[in-house]
Amino acid sequence: MLANYAFIGVFFIGAIIFPIIPLAAAYFLGPKRPTPIKLDTYECGLEAIGDIRVQFKIQYYLYALAFVIFDIEVVFLYPWAVAYGQLGLFAFIAMAIFLIILIGGLVYEWKKGALEWV
Repeated sequence: MLANYAFIGVFFIGAIIFPIIPLAAAYFLGPKRPTPIKLDTYECGLEAIGDIRVQFKIQYYLYALAFVIFDIEVVFLYPWAVAYGQLGLFAFIAMAIFLIILIGGLVYEWKKGALEWV
């Protein structure tokens, strides 16, 4: 039974090693000649004026969070819709509860005004 999971272990180890090798090679083999120009913040070829950190409005993060939540909803909903013919009543009820909870969250966001762009 453990042999069935050996492929997953090899894949996991490869997934860890694959990005580490080029990063390590670039770190150890790359030139290290820092200059003030190289260390300066790049901003579209122009010199940075003022503070380079920009504070985003909280609405941006709320929209991003709502997008991620409803994107995950689609990830769960699509396979369920494809296999709907083979699933029973329990799967239908489980998905209905899942959708009711998400729709409740959407209504809550709407009522709180989180979806209004300022």
